Amino acid sequence: MTAGRPAWEWRRRGELDVLGWPALDDLGIDALVTTRHGGVSDGPYGSLNLGLHVGDRPDRVLENRVRAAGAVGASLDDQAAVVTSQDRGRGARGTDDAVPDTDALVTTEAGVVLVTLVADCVPVVLVDPGAGVLATVHAGWRGTAARIVEATLAAMTRLGARPADVWAGIGPTVAPGRYQVGPEVADALGRAMGDLGTAAVLAADGPGHWRADLVGANRRQLERAGVPSAQVEGPPCATGQPGPFFSDREARPCGRFALLAVRRP
Repeated sequence: MTAGRPAWEWRRRGELDVLGWPALDDLGIDALVTTRHGGVSDGPYGSLNLGLHVGDRPDRVLENRVRAAGAVGASLDDQAAVVTSQDRGRGARGTDDAVPDTDALVTTEAGVVLVTLVADCVPVVLVDPGAGVLATVHAGWRGTAARIVEATLAAMTRLGARPADVWAGIGPTVAPGRYQVGPEVADALGRAMGDLGTAAVLAADGPGHWRADLVGANRRQLERAGVPSAQVEGPPCATGQPGPFFSDREARPCGRFALLAVRRP
């Protein structure tokens, strides 16, 4: 990363205002996070809902997805487990052909757009620029408890990446002060943290309740797996109001925003 450059900045891409990482520009990666604005959906999905599974009209979601793909210079046929060009387009127009049962996507191919949908969970982009390995991760509490970022780094390592060379960007997610959990979630997160301890990611909030810091948990898991702390950028803001990002904990039904990432040829 370049000293003096901001970790995040707002950018205008086509019809959309998006968040981007300046550091990734230098690494040959185009990565951005969409907001709830700039689309054609209405009601609780207004206006740039990218989720086909939340009750919004599919034709509107597809138009929103076209706009989001255009923000990284792609089409729906470019969006894509380890995925390759053979997977382009899967899940872009419907859920029947989506990549199944995975919270992470990894690729070594330039031009393949990885897309992760969220509305409170932790979106993470991981890249080893020297090895040419790119990944995006969806880390809700279950994924965090399953140590999904560490599993993703292991998959990247099998493709030639080195954790010490990986750069990680964490997108907008639920603020720790708004994420109250019960014993089941607290116990699962405690087991996942292991030797890292739970004091930094779980704060008591009355009998049988805790406030969970999913960003902090994933940051510590990345560092445990070998990613230097200086190469992990946290989110600039949280989901929910006031702000431009959907929050499933704040309102249901609601839309989904996206982390999109692609390695430039």
